[in-house]
Order: sequence, then C-alpha cells, then structure tokens
Amino acid sequence: MMKSTHIKLSKNALQSNWDFLREYFNDTKISAVVKGNAYGHGIEEYVAMAEDCGVNHFSVFNAEEAARVQKTVSSATTIMIMGAIEDSDLEWAIANDIEFYVFNMERLTAAIKAAKQVGKEALVHIEIETGMYRTGFEPAMITQLADVFKANTDTLIFKGLCMHFAGAESITNYFRVKKQKINFKRAIKQFKNAGIQPQMIHTCCSAAAVRLTDMHYDMIRIGIMQYGFWPSPEILIEYLNKYKTVKSPLRRIISWESKVMSLKTVPPGEFIGYGSSYFAHQEIEVAVVPVGYAHGFSRSLSNTGHVLINKMRAPVVGTVNMNCVIADVTNIPNVEINDKVTLIGEQGNQEITVASFGELSSQLNYELLTRLPMDIPRFVV
Repeated sequence: MMKSTHIKLSKNALQSNWDFLREYFNDTKISAVVKGNAYGHGIEEYVAMAEDCGVNHFSVFNAEEAARVQKTVSSATTIMIMGAIEDSDLEWAIANDIEFYVFNMERLTAAIKAAKQVGKEALVHIEIETGMYRTGFEPAMITQLADVFKANTDTLIFKGLCMHFAGAESITNYFRVKKQKINFKRAIKQFKNAGIQPQMIHTCCSAAAVRLTDMHYDMIRIGIMQYGFWPSPEILIEYLNKYKTVKSPLRRIISWESKVMSLKTVPPGEFIGYGSSYFAHQEIEVAVVPVGYAHGFSRSLSNTGHVLINKMRAPVVGTVNMNCVIADVTNIPNVEINDKVTLIGEQGNQEITVASFGELSSQLNYELLTRLPMDIPRFVV
C-alpha cells in the first residue's frame, strides 16, 4: 500500500557534506550522531548511506537505537551509546562490542557485573560533569573511579573520557563554556595523576567543533551538520564571515513530498476547514494535501505555512488537520489531482526549508526533524 507522503534522502548531498566535514575538521575522527531516528532522516536509511560515504563510527542515545544501527552496518563499524541503556541490555552491548557512556557509579558497577557474566571487557566512556548539570561524574570522584578501573582490568576498558558543552552554539554561553573547558582539562590531569588514561578523549558536538578547535582531541561528535544544517544562524554567519562567502557549503539531504488529493472551488463568504480561522473574501481555488499534524506538519502552521505546487508557493489556509492541509492555489495555473506537493525541499527556483518551518512554528530545526514520524517511508535518491 502506498503512503500519502514520503521523504527523499539525497546521497549526493550527503557525500558532499561528508567531504566538506572531513576537510573542514582536518580529518579529525568524526562520530556521526544518529540519535532521534537520525534527526528524523531514518536510522536504517541514513546509516547505510553514511557508511557508503566512508563513515565508520555512529553515536546513538539508547540501546534500542544501537540495535537498529547494528543491524544496518558492517561489523567493522563502531557504535557508541551516549545515554540510556538498561542493566538488562548491558550484556548484549558488551557481547557485541557496543561502547557506552558511564556517568554514575551504579552503571559502572552494573557494567562490571555484566562483563563478568559475558566474559568480555566492557568498552566504557566516562562522562565528566563540567557544568552542564545533566549527566556526568563529579570531578571529586575521579580518584575513586581510577581505583575501580585498576581493580577491574579484566572487565573494564577505559575507552573514552568525554563531556558535553552547554550551548556552544550561542555567544551568550561564552563564560559558561569557558568554565567547562577549564574544568575538563583539569579532569584530564586528575586522571593522569591517578595513574590511568583513556584510549581517546572527545568533547565536541557540531557547534563546539566549529568554535572550539582546541577541544577537538581525538574525536568530534557531529550531529546536525552532517544532515546539511548549521547548529544555529550565529554559527553559520561566523563561518560565512570568516571565509568571506555568501553560500553555505552544506547541502540539505532531506526533502518531504506528497501530492494533491482533491481540488475545490470555495465561494466568497465561506469559511474553510474546521472552525472559522480562515474566511474567503472572494472565490478561491484550494488543493487538499493528505498530510497533517499526525505526519509532523505542525498545527501552528495553520494560515501561516506554505507548500510548493507547480514550482510556486501555495499558502496554507484554514486549520491544519490531523491528516490533511488545505492550500490556496488560486494563482497557480493548471493544478491537477496527483500533482506533486513539496513540504520541505525545492521545486524550480522556489524552496521551503526546515528553518522556514521553525520560524513559523516556534520549533527548532532539531525538533521539527525528529518529529517526522518513523512510519513515513524514506527513499534514497
């Protein structure tokens, strides 16, 4: 059965993005962050594309995402869980060489127990609290951590030491981020003085990787940039000014499409759709598109959003429904049933970007993308 809407992913655009990222970050090792269903792009589809582009390290949020990645990639690819993993899943992770963050003693103790059950070392990344105040060991626990590692060399491998910056995408967080840098560098010294060192150190997300080149260490974790988006307009403007260019080198890999389901003439003096949010002052032609807020097209785009039909912009009129939107096509010639409708992407010289949705619906790029339902088919083109 055909779905009423689908998403296309451009492999050429993705290759272009990865070529840029490798050159821009001087071939620093990059972990592709694919949490949130690969930022809405689809883990299975995106990871396969990325691996074809030479990516061999993926970061996810939880064990469920890790399992989805594992089923898609080759055995030579590394998978790292940055967030949730149940104690009951630790044995599976260890047996399958899945690396995972440890940010409290309860998880470290459970990892040791699971490793003993499996008969194999757990590949752990110790997250340190530097000022994010979300997850991470307090620096005062470093001596205790060192003792645990020394006493469990048969069950623990200190694979990585890591942290997360609290808002590197905005200059308003400058002093907080600066303090985090100081705290993390101090933690590195504390581990060294305690007699243990990680195999690798990593701290940077996309925004931090752009701004904090002194914090790249052994690996950076790139999320939003690989999909063709900058972490914030501020970061993009900095890049454009630095390199004296007016065009972003990143390319969006996602486009979202549907088609015209129905056409109708609305006489003057009538309301359109539910309620009375849109009043037709004159006769207008409207097209019904079988996409609504159940598909991730936000209800807040009622009477403010646009779609593309026949290479022209068509404003959304009336309230966005659960499964359809209505677009005004009065000024678009020759619209017919089954004509392609672009919700995100390009038609001719017109484009509707994810950012345009964000501006109109008060959603971040990240939020809108990850809200795209998993059951919308994704196709690689």
